[in-house]
Amino acid sequence: MDIVDLLVARGFVKNSTDRDALAAHLADGARTFYVGFDPTGDSLHVGHLLPVMVMSWLQKAGHRPIAVLGGGTAMVGDPSGKDETR
Repeated sequence: MDIVDLLVARGFVKNSTDRDALAAHLADGARTFYVGFDPTGDSLHVGHLLPVMVMSWLQKAGHRPIAVLGGGTAMVGDPSGKDETR
C-alpha cells in the first residue's frame, strides 16, 4: 500500500485533484513538506492533531517534515498576499 492509499484508507484525504500523480510523486523519492500552525491562536488544540498525524505517516514513509510555528508561519503561503506578520 502506498502512502496516499494509506492516508485515504485512514480518512485523511477526502478528495484530490490528481491522486495518481500525487502517489507517483511521493513514490519517486523522499519529499520535504511543511505544515504551518496558526500563530494567532492561544495554544495548539485538538484541531492541530490531524496535520501532526499526517506528518507522522509521511515521515514513516520516508519523507521529511518541517513544522512551522510562530510568527513565520503567518507569512508562508498567506493567500491574502500580506508580506508582514499578522
